[in-house]
Amino acid sequence: MTTIDETTTALARMPVGPPNALVSSTPHLMKRLAMLQKDRAGAAFEETGLSPYHYAVLALLEEEPPETQAMIADALGYDRSHLVGILDELEERRLIERKRDPGDRRRHLVTLTPDGKRTATKLRSIVTKLEDEFLAPLDAEERKSLHRLLLRLACYHDPRYEASRKS
Repeated sequence: MTTIDETTTALARMPVGPPNALVSSTPHLMKRLAMLQKDRAGAAFEETGLSPYHYAVLALLEEEPPETQAMIADALGYDRSHLVGILDELEERRLIERKRDPGDRRRHLVTLTPDGKRTATKLRSIVTKLEDEFLAPLDAEERKSLHRLLLRLACYHDPRYEASRKS
């Protein structure tokens, strides 16, 4: 016979789920999953001393020719003052170089160093592993479908994504 204390203890161990109003909300699920992935990425990047914000800058510079600080901020949707701190950290680690733009001395061009390229590759492997773990319940076709739908939403809500698709 089960006692009241045993029943109470068993119930306390059962996970309590969110209300149906949230479970049935696609934006809520997207937000919740983004928060989980952000936490996982922070932990995975911790040993590198860098963050996903640093990786985004390195990835952009790897794909593009030298960029100005303003162009980087605009492309990534970063606050310009926040970007300066990220660039300072990357420059201290000799992963990027900032030089005056010969065409406009008010601007700085930012380029990736050889160490920056190697670091971008290392961080990309972390990102790939995170993505594979996160999307583990989905097969290859489901992953493609999910990506296609998310990209469609991103393009609709943020014109930078549509511009990236065309280039």
